[in-house]
Amino acid sequence: MPATSRDQLSPPAAVVPRRPGRLSGRRRATSPWWFAVPAMLLFAFVVLVPSARGVYYAFTDWDGLDPNFSFVGFDNFTGLLDDPDAVQAVWHTLLIAVSVTVIQNAFGLLLALGVNSLIKTRNVLRVLLFAPAVITPIVTAYLWRNLLGPSGAVNSLLGAVGLDSLRQDWLGDPQLALWSVVGVIVWQFGGYSMVIFLAGLQSVPKEVHEAADIDGAGPIRRFWSITRPLLAPAFTINLMLSIIGGIKLFDQVYALTGGGPGHATDTLSTLIYKDAFTLGEFGYSIALAVVLTIIVAVASTGQYLVLARGERAAS
Repeated sequence: MPATSRDQLSPPAAVVPRRPGRLSGRRRATSPWWFAVPAMLLFAFVVLVPSARGVYYAFTDWDGLDPNFSFVGFDNFTGLLDDPDAVQAVWHTLLIAVSVTVIQNAFGLLLALGVNSLIKTRNVLRVLLFAPAVITPIVTAYLWRNLLGPSGAVNSLLGAVGLDSLRQDWLGDPQLALWSVVGVIVWQFGGYSMVIFLAGLQSVPKEVHEAADIDGAGPIRRFWSITRPLLAPAFTINLMLSIIGGIKLFDQVYALTGGGPGHATDTLSTLIYKDAFTLGEFGYSIALAVVLTIIVAVASTGQYLVLARGERAAS
C-alpha cells in the first residue's frame, strides 16, 4: 500500500474571497449619478439657461422683438424706485401675501378643528370644504367675477334680505377690490390648509388629550399646550406654501380685476405681464421678475429658518 504524504492528509485550505479593489467600490458608489445626467441636462436646458439669459436681459433695453438692443446696466433696477406703479405693486404683493397667509391658515385651522370632531357628516364636510382647491384658479376667478359684479349674485342676495346698504361694487371700488381678491383666494385654498392641519390633528395621540382632560385642562388649554406644539410641522408647511403662493399670485388677480381699477390691485406678477406684453418693455419686466424672485427667496428662506427653529423648540 503506498504511503500517504502529510500534505495529502491535510484538509484543503479555505478559499478567501478577494476583496474588491478601491476602483470597483468607487464605481459602485458613483455610477447611479449617471442616471440623473439626462434629467439634469434637460433641467439645465429648460430652466437654468433661460433663467440666466433672462437675468442678462434685465440689464438691457430689449423690447422682446428687435435683435438690436443696448446694455443699460442697473438702469432698469434703479428705475423701479422711481416708478410709483412698481412701488405700489410691491406693496400690494406683500399685503396680499401676508393677508392670505394669516387669514387662510386661521380659517383652515378652524375648519380642521371642526371636521376633526365626531359629527356624522364630517367626511362629507371634508370633501365639500376641500372641493374648491381642486378647481382651476382661473375658473374660480371668473366664477367669482360674475358673483361679485354690480348685478351679481352677492349684491342680489344682499338686496333680497333687506341689506341694500351693504351692496357694493366689490371689484370696481379701489378700497374693496384688493380685499375681494384676498377673500376669493382664501375661499379657494382654505380647504387645502384644512387638509394639512387635519392630518396633523389626527397624528396627535388621543391618550395625551385624555390625560390632560383628567388633569382638568379645558379645550383652550389643551389646544394651546398640547395640540399647537404638535402641529408645528403642519404650520411650517402651510405657512411656507401660503407665503410663496401669495407672493407669486397672478391668475386670480388678472382674471378678477386685471390689476385694476387703475392700479389698485396690481401685483408684481401682473405688472410684469403688462410691461412685457402690453408695453413691450421686456428688459424692465425681466428686472421686475428678478426682484420678485429675490423677494420669494428671501421670504421663504427667512420663514423656513424661523419656523424650523420653532419646530425644534416644540419637539
